Amino acid sequence: MSEGPQMKTVAGDVEACAAAWIIKRRDSDRWSGEDERTLNLWLDESWAHRVTYWRLDAVWDRADRLGVLYPSRPVRGRFRPTFLKIAAGLAFVAMIGTGAAYWTTRPTMKTYATSIGGRELVSFADGTKIELNTDTVLRANMTTTARTVWLDRGEAYFQVRHDAAHPFVVMVGRQRITDLGTKFLIRRDAGQLKVALVEGSVRLAAAKPEATLKRGDEAIVSANSFSVAKKTAKELANELSWRRGFLVFRHTTLADVATEFNRYNLQKIVIGDAAAAETTIDGTFLTNDPGAFTDAAQTVFGLRVQNRGNLIVVSR
Repeated sequence: MSEGPQMKTVAGDVEACAAAWIIKRRDSDRWSGEDERTLNLWLDESWAHRVTYWRLDAVWDRADRLGVLYPSRPVRGRFRPTFLKIAAGLAFVAMIGTGAAYWTTRPTMKTYATSIGGRELVSFADGTKIELNTDTVLRANMTTTARTVWLDRGEAYFQVRHDAAHPFVVMVGRQRITDLGTKFLIRRDAGQLKVALVEGSVRLAAAKPEATLKRGDEAIVSANSFSVAKKTAKELANELSWRRGFLVFRHTTLADVATEFNRYNLQKIVIGDAAAAETTIDGTFLTNDPGAFTDAAQTVFGLRVQNRGNLIVVSR
Protein backbone atom coordinates (compact mmCIF):
# COMPACT_ATOMS: atom_id res chain seq x y z
CA MET A 1 0.00 0.00 0.00
CA SER A 2 1.18 3.50 -0.82
CA GLU A 3 2.72 5.60 1.92
CA GLY A 4 0.67 8.60 0.77
CA PRO A 5 -1.99 10.39 2.84
CA GLN A 6 -4.19 8.16 4.97
CA MET A 7 -7.10 6.56 3.16
CA LYS A 8 -9.58 7.03 6.01
CA THR A 9 -10.43 10.60 6.95
CA VAL A 10 -13.02 12.17 9.19
CA ALA A 11 -14.85 15.28 7.98
CA GLY A 12 -12.45 17.70 9.66
CA ASP A 13 -9.44 16.03 8.04
CA VAL A 14 -10.69 15.87 4.44
CA GLU A 15 -9.14 19.19 3.36
CA ALA A 16 -5.81 18.38 4.99
CA CYS A 17 -5.74 14.95 3.34
CA ALA A 18 -6.67 16.42 -0.06
CA ALA A 19 -3.91 19.01 0.31
CA ALA A 20 -1.37 16.32 1.16
CA TRP A 21 -2.34 14.34 -1.95
CA ILE A 22 -2.03 17.43 -4.14
CA ILE A 23 1.40 18.33 -2.80
CA LYS A 24 2.69 14.77 -3.21
CA ARG A 25 1.22 14.37 -6.72
CA ARG A 26 2.94 17.53 -7.90
CA ASP A 27 6.29 16.08 -6.82
CA SER A 28 6.91 13.78 -9.81
CA ASP A 29 9.96 12.18 -8.15
CA ARG A 30 7.75 10.81 -5.36
CA TRP A 31 4.62 9.91 -7.36
CA SER A 32 4.05 6.27 -8.38
CA GLY A 33 1.41 4.11 -9.99
CA GLU A 34 0.51 2.78 -6.55
CA ASP A 35 0.00 6.36 -5.35
CA GLU A 36 -2.34 6.98 -8.31
CA ARG A 37 -4.43 3.91 -7.46
CA THR A 38 -4.59 4.81 -3.77
CA LEU A 39 -5.62 8.38 -4.55
CA ASN A 40 -8.39 7.14 -6.85
CA LEU A 41 -9.69 4.87 -4.09
CA TRP A 42 -9.74 7.81 -1.68
CA LEU A 43 -11.55 10.00 -4.22
CA ASP A 44 -14.13 7.26 -4.79
CA GLU A 45 -14.90 6.99 -1.08
CA SER A 46 -17.21 10.01 -1.15
CA TRP A 47 -18.36 12.99 -3.17
CA ALA A 48 -16.91 15.27 -0.44
CA HIS A 49 -13.42 13.88 -1.07
CA ARG A 50 -13.66 14.58 -4.82
CA VAL A 51 -15.10 18.09 -4.49
CA THR A 52 -12.52 19.08 -1.87
CA TYR A 53 -9.64 17.72 -3.96
CA TRP A 54 -10.80 19.49 -7.15
CA ARG A 55 -11.38 22.75 -5.28
CA LEU A 56 -7.92 22.85 -3.70
CA ASP A 57 -6.22 21.62 -6.87
CA ALA A 58 -7.77 24.50 -8.79
CA VAL A 59 -6.45 26.98 -6.22
CA TRP A 60 -2.96 25.50 -6.54
CA ASP A 61 -3.21 25.73 -10.35
CA ARG A 62 -3.95 29.42 -10.03
CA ALA A 63 -0.83 29.86 -7.92
CA ASP A 64 1.14 28.05 -10.65
CA ARG A 65 -0.15 30.47 -13.26
CA LEU A 66 0.87 33.42 -11.13
CA GLY A 67 4.40 32.03 -11.09
CA VAL A 68 4.54 31.71 -7.31
CA LEU A 69 5.46 28.04 -7.19
CA TYR A 70 8.10 27.83 -9.91
CA PRO A 71 11.19 29.73 -8.66
CA SER A 72 13.98 27.42 -7.56
CA ARG A 73 17.73 27.34 -7.38
CA PRO A 74 20.16 24.50 -8.18
CA VAL A 75 21.83 22.75 -5.26
CA ARG A 76 24.34 19.98 -6.05
CA GLY A 77 22.82 19.22 -9.43
CA ARG A 78 19.21 19.28 -8.20
CA PHE A 79 16.63 21.98 -7.66
CA ARG A 80 15.59 22.95 -4.18
CA PRO A 81 12.38 24.93 -3.65
CA THR A 82 13.08 28.54 -2.77
CA PHE A 83 11.59 30.49 0.08
CA LEU A 84 8.79 31.63 -2.26
CA LYS A 85 7.67 28.07 -2.91
CA ILE A 86 7.76 27.20 0.77
CA ALA A 87 5.84 30.38 1.55
CA ALA A 88 3.27 29.49 -1.09
CA GLY A 89 2.81 26.05 0.46
CA LEU A 90 2.34 27.56 3.92
CA ALA A 91 -0.16 30.02 2.51
CA PHE A 92 -1.97 27.12 0.86
CA VAL A 93 -2.27 25.25 4.17
CA ALA A 94 -3.36 28.42 5.97
CA MET A 95 -6.02 28.93 3.34
CA ILE A 96 -7.35 25.41 3.97
CA GLY A 97 -7.61 26.19 7.67
CA THR A 98 -9.78 29.24 6.98
CA GLY A 99 -12.09 27.35 4.65
CA ALA A 100 -10.47 28.39 1.36
CA ALA A 101 -12.33 31.69 1.21
CA TYR A 102 -10.91 32.44 -2.22
CA TRP A 103 -12.82 29.55 -3.75
CA THR A 104 -16.18 30.70 -2.40
CA THR A 105 -15.86 33.94 -4.35
CA ARG A 106 -14.30 32.58 -7.54
CA PRO A 107 -16.95 32.59 -10.31
CA THR A 108 -15.16 30.91 -13.22
CA MET A 109 -14.74 27.27 -12.15
CA LYS A 110 -17.87 25.14 -12.18
CA THR A 111 -18.50 21.42 -11.82
CA TYR A 112 -21.08 19.52 -13.87
CA ALA A 113 -22.11 15.95 -13.06
CA THR A 114 -24.62 13.37 -14.26
CA SER A 115 -26.00 10.40 -12.38
CA ILE A 116 -26.04 6.83 -13.69
CA GLY A 117 -28.33 6.91 -16.72
CA GLY A 118 -28.37 10.71 -16.84
CA ARG A 119 -27.37 13.14 -19.60
CA GLU A 120 -26.83 16.90 -19.58
CA LEU A 121 -26.13 19.52 -22.24
CA VAL A 122 -23.95 22.42 -21.09
CA SER A 123 -23.72 25.59 -23.20
CA PHE A 124 -21.14 28.35 -22.77
CA ALA A 125 -21.13 32.01 -23.74
CA ASP A 126 -18.54 31.48 -26.48
CA GLY A 127 -20.86 29.08 -28.33
CA THR A 128 -19.17 25.89 -27.16
CA LYS A 129 -21.48 23.03 -26.15
CA ILE A 130 -20.61 19.92 -24.14
CA GLU A 131 -22.98 16.99 -23.77
CA LEU A 132 -22.32 14.77 -20.75
CA ASN A 133 -23.17 11.08 -20.88
CA THR A 134 -24.05 8.79 -17.97
CA ASP A 135 -22.09 8.94 -14.68
CA THR A 136 -19.81 11.78 -15.84
CA VAL A 137 -18.02 14.53 -13.93
CA LEU A 138 -16.60 17.54 -15.73
CA ARG A 139 -15.13 20.80 -14.41
CA ALA A 140 -14.96 23.91 -16.55
CA ASN A 141 -12.98 27.13 -16.26
CA MET A 142 -14.37 29.27 -19.08
CA THR A 143 -13.36 32.93 -19.17
CA THR A 144 -12.58 35.52 -21.83
CA THR A 145 -8.90 34.60 -21.60
CA ALA A 146 -8.84 30.86 -20.78
CA ARG A 147 -10.96 27.89 -21.82
CA THR A 148 -10.05 24.70 -19.95
CA VAL A 149 -12.16 21.75 -18.86
CA TRP A 150 -11.26 18.64 -16.87
CA LEU A 151 -13.00 15.35 -17.63
CA ASP A 152 -12.67 13.63 -14.27
CA ARG A 153 -14.91 10.67 -15.09
CA GLY A 154 -17.14 9.36 -17.84
CA GLU A 155 -17.85 10.47 -21.39
CA ALA A 156 -18.66 13.75 -23.14
CA TYR A 157 -19.29 15.04 -26.66
CA PHE A 158 -17.71 18.42 -27.43
CA GLN A 159 -18.84 20.95 -30.05
CA VAL A 160 -16.22 23.66 -29.73
CA ARG A 161 -16.32 27.20 -31.10
CA HIS A 162 -12.76 27.59 -32.35
CA ASP A 163 -10.70 30.58 -31.19
CA ALA A 164 -7.01 30.41 -32.10
CA ALA A 165 -6.16 33.17 -29.64
CA HIS A 166 -7.80 31.28 -26.77
CA PRO A 167 -7.41 27.51 -27.35
CA PHE A 168 -9.96 25.15 -25.87
CA VAL A 169 -8.17 22.49 -23.79
CA VAL A 170 -9.51 19.28 -22.25
CA MET A 171 -7.48 17.67 -19.47
CA VAL A 172 -8.01 13.95 -18.80
CA GLY A 173 -5.73 13.01 -15.96
CA ARG A 174 -2.31 14.11 -17.19
CA GLN A 175 -3.32 13.96 -20.85
CA ARG A 176 -4.12 17.14 -22.77
CA ILE A 177 -6.42 17.48 -25.80
CA THR A 178 -6.31 20.86 -27.59
CA ASP A 179 -9.07 21.88 -30.00
CA LEU A 180 -8.14 22.98 -33.49
CA GLY A 181 -11.75 23.61 -34.61
CA THR A 182 -13.63 20.49 -33.71
CA LYS A 183 -16.50 18.19 -32.79
CA PHE A 184 -15.17 15.23 -30.82
CA LEU A 185 -15.97 12.55 -28.29
CA ILE A 186 -13.89 11.72 -25.22
CA ARG A 187 -14.46 8.70 -23.02
CA ARG A 188 -12.49 8.02 -19.86
CA ASP A 189 -12.57 4.45 -18.54
CA ALA A 190 -10.41 2.82 -15.90
CA GLY A 191 -6.92 2.74 -17.40
CA GLN A 192 -7.97 3.90 -20.86
CA LEU A 193 -8.73 7.11 -22.75
CA LYS A 194 -10.59 7.24 -26.07
CA VAL A 195 -10.76 10.31 -28.32
CA ALA A 196 -12.88 10.15 -31.50
CA LEU A 197 -12.99 12.96 -34.08
CA VAL A 198 -16.35 13.66 -35.73
CA GLU A 199 -15.25 16.89 -37.38
CA GLY A 200 -12.13 19.09 -37.51
CA SER A 201 -8.97 18.16 -35.61
CA VAL A 202 -7.37 18.10 -32.18
CA ARG A 203 -3.81 17.90 -30.89
CA LEU A 204 -3.37 15.00 -28.49
CA ALA A 205 -0.48 15.32 -26.06
CA ALA A 206 -0.94 11.73 -24.86
CA ALA A 207 1.11 10.53 -27.83
CA LYS A 208 4.90 10.73 -27.96
CA PRO A 209 5.51 12.80 -30.02
CA GLU A 210 2.22 14.68 -29.97
CA ALA A 211 -0.34 13.54 -32.53
CA THR A 212 -2.87 15.55 -34.51
CA LEU A 213 -6.12 13.66 -34.99
CA LYS A 214 -8.31 14.34 -38.02
CA ARG A 215 -11.92 13.62 -38.90
CA GLY A 216 -12.71 9.93 -38.48
CA ASP A 217 -9.66 9.18 -36.30
CA GLU A 218 -10.19 7.35 -33.04
CA ALA A 219 -7.26 7.24 -30.62
CA ILE A 220 -7.00 4.75 -27.77
CA VAL A 221 -4.51 5.62 -25.02
CA SER A 222 -3.51 3.48 -22.06
CA ALA A 223 -0.53 3.45 -19.73
CA ASN A 224 1.55 1.35 -22.12
CA SER A 225 0.04 1.86 -25.56
CA PHE A 226 -1.23 4.37 -28.10
CA SER A 227 -3.10 3.56 -31.31
CA VAL A 228 -5.17 5.38 -33.92
CA ALA A 229 -7.80 3.72 -36.13
CA LYS A 230 -9.99 5.18 -38.86
CA LYS A 231 -13.74 5.03 -38.24
CA THR A 232 -16.54 5.45 -40.76
CA ALA A 233 -19.21 8.09 -40.29
CA LYS A 234 -21.67 5.29 -39.47
CA GLU A 235 -19.40 3.83 -36.80
CA LEU A 236 -18.97 7.24 -35.17
CA ALA A 237 -22.73 7.81 -35.31
CA ASN A 238 -23.23 4.48 -33.52
CA GLU A 239 -20.78 5.50 -30.79
CA LEU A 240 -22.78 8.71 -30.31
CA SER A 241 -26.17 6.98 -30.28
CA TRP A 242 -26.36 7.53 -26.51
CA ARG A 243 -27.21 11.16 -27.30
CA ARG A 244 -30.56 9.84 -28.59
CA GLY A 245 -30.96 7.35 -25.75
CA PHE A 246 -29.80 4.25 -27.65
CA LEU A 247 -26.98 1.72 -27.65
CA VAL A 248 -26.00 0.23 -31.02
CA PHE A 249 -24.09 -3.06 -31.14
CA ARG A 250 -22.47 -4.63 -34.19
CA HIS A 251 -20.89 -8.08 -33.71
CA THR A 252 -20.42 -7.23 -30.04
CA THR A 253 -19.77 -9.88 -27.40
CA LEU A 254 -22.39 -10.28 -24.70
CA ALA A 255 -19.69 -9.45 -22.14
CA ASP A 256 -19.12 -6.06 -23.78
CA VAL A 257 -22.86 -5.48 -24.19
CA ALA A 258 -23.34 -6.11 -20.46
CA THR A 259 -20.53 -3.67 -19.64
CA GLU A 260 -22.23 -0.96 -21.71
CA PHE A 261 -25.67 -1.49 -20.18
CA ASN A 262 -24.15 -1.46 -16.70
CA ARG A 263 -22.88 2.08 -17.31
CA TYR A 264 -26.47 3.31 -17.64
CA ASN A 265 -28.43 1.24 -15.13
CA LEU A 266 -28.46 0.47 -11.42
CA GLN A 267 -29.65 -3.05 -12.20
CA LYS A 268 -26.51 -4.81 -13.43
CA ILE A 269 -26.13 -7.61 -15.98
CA VAL A 270 -23.78 -10.48 -15.17
CA ILE A 271 -22.75 -12.96 -17.86
CA GLY A 272 -22.46 -16.21 -15.95
CA ASP A 273 -20.10 -18.29 -18.11
CA ALA A 274 -17.32 -17.87 -20.65
CA ALA A 275 -19.21 -19.39 -23.57
CA ALA A 276 -22.11 -16.97 -23.18
CA ALA A 277 -19.72 -14.06 -22.67
CA GLU A 278 -18.03 -14.67 -26.05
CA THR A 279 -21.31 -14.94 -27.98
CA THR A 280 -21.79 -11.95 -30.31
CA ILE A 281 -24.96 -10.00 -31.03
CA ASP A 282 -26.22 -7.21 -33.31
CA GLY A 283 -28.98 -4.86 -32.22
CA THR A 284 -30.17 -1.44 -31.10
CA PHE A 285 -31.54 -1.03 -27.57
CA LEU A 286 -32.69 1.77 -25.30
CA THR A 287 -29.97 2.61 -22.77
CA ASN A 288 -32.42 2.24 -19.86
CA ASP A 289 -33.94 -1.09 -20.94
CA PRO A 290 -31.51 -3.93 -20.14
CA GLY A 291 -34.48 -6.28 -20.09
CA ALA A 292 -34.87 -5.92 -23.87
CA PHE A 293 -31.31 -7.16 -24.31
CA THR A 294 -31.71 -10.11 -21.94
CA ASP A 295 -35.01 -11.05 -23.66
CA ALA A 296 -33.17 -11.07 -27.00
CA ALA A 297 -30.36 -13.19 -25.54
CA GLN A 298 -32.91 -15.65 -24.24
CA THR A 299 -34.95 -15.78 -27.47
CA VAL A 300 -32.14 -15.76 -30.04
CA PHE A 301 -29.49 -17.82 -28.24
CA GLY A 302 -31.60 -19.86 -25.85
CA LEU A 303 -29.71 -18.48 -22.85
CA ARG A 304 -31.00 -18.66 -19.31
CA VAL A 305 -31.95 -15.36 -17.65
CA GLN A 306 -32.36 -15.04 -13.88
CA ASN A 307 -33.50 -11.87 -12.12
CA ARG A 308 -31.90 -11.56 -8.69
CA GLY A 309 -32.91 -8.14 -7.41
CA ASN A 310 -30.31 -5.69 -8.68
CA LEU A 311 -28.65 -8.40 -10.78
CA ILE A 312 -29.68 -10.06 -14.04
CA VAL A 313 -27.65 -13.24 -14.57
CA VAL A 314 -27.33 -14.56 -18.12
CA SER A 315 -25.89 -18.03 -18.68
CA ARG A 316 -26.19 -21.19 -20.73
